Amino acid sequence: MLGRIKLGRINLSLVLLAVGGVLTIVGFVAYFQDNSTLNLVGFFYGIPVLLGGLALRAAELEPVSYTQPTSPEVLKLREEQATSTQNQVRLDVTRYRYGQEAHLDVALQKLGLSPSGQECPELSGLHETEIDGNYALVLEFDSSMVPFSTWVEKKAKIESFFGPNVRAELSQPTEDQVNLALVTLLEPAPAPVEA
Repeated sequence: MLGRIKLGRINLSLVLLAVGGVLTIVGFVAYFQDNSTLNLVGFFYGIPVLLGGLALRAAELEPVSYTQPTSPEVLKLREEQATSTQNQVRLDVTRYRYGQEAHLDVALQKLGLSPSGQECPELSGLHETEIDGNYALVLEFDSSMVPFSTWVEKKAKIESFFGPNVRAELSQPTEDQVNLALVTLLEPAPAPVEA
């Protein structure tokens, strides 16, 4: 079970701060006790690790949380139908990221949903559901700067960006929020060959 823990789900900045802090304290204590070996370990390893933890903390982007629990039926649909893109998006936004402004910021820029000089829509949550018998990953955006009409105009581009075998459904629960549902398109069964 421990081998299955994903590195992205661990807050690396806190781990580095803790390890660096302990090593630095050990270094200071060893300095005052004239223990040169521990002193060197504390200063040469502790301080850089501590500074690395501080740097990561400053550049940290926390995981997006689920806004509703995923039912066992939807989990089964995910296993059977989810595309690799849907799985990648879900995994990327539910883990710690470092050095990014916002989740999916590059994707939103490529889709033309990030106006120049303005903030891009912010992913505030996600949930998984079933739509018309198909698996759907619903991304919930706070979109005060980008009107819903712009999202609708970009629908075909969104589908090709997150495709293949995905259709986009857009909804606007409140004035400043947009929900983007990435719905799996099942490939139609091949037509029978007539002899």
